[in-house]
Amino acid sequence: MHSHEVMREVLKKTSAKQIAADMALSLSLIYKWAEPPEEDSGSGASSPLERVGQLIRISGDTRVAQWVCEQADGFFIRNPHNLPPTLNVIPATNDIVQEFADMLATIAKASADSVISKDEARTIRRRWEELKSVTEGFVKAAENGSFAPLKATGDEKSDAAS
Repeated sequence: MHSHEVMREVLKKTSAKQIAADMALSLSLIYKWAEPPEEDSGSGASSPLERVGQLIRISGDTRVAQWVCEQADGFFIRNPHNLPPTLNVIPATNDIVQEFADMLATIAKASADSVISKDEARTIRRRWEELKSVTEGFVKAAENGSFAPLKATGDEKSDAAS
């Protein structure tokens, strides 16, 4: 979804007049953010969403995205890259189960003394982020149709013939 489309959806639920007043900006500027960008318009009215995206691309620093997510009581998770075009569903499912088991083991170890230190909390957070990332990869692969049916090997064919 493009930034102007997001803004258009936001303005269906939130008053443009209220946004303009709270941000001390003109109402026309708020409405301009909900319009498709005009090439070479020179208006200089790129939306704040475009600016945030540009800042992330220029800096390569996802802490900007993390900060934005925190403003909405959320947390940033990077999407997995370089997924193979076809995956087997069983190994991918096993990866999620293993990550979940690793996270639970981390929690169990950290809580063994009934106290979780700052370092232990950071380790739990790291494991949790890894689990979310692996799970997101699974979901993306499912959405993209990347799970291929298992191909029958010679052994499976001979077993079926028996």
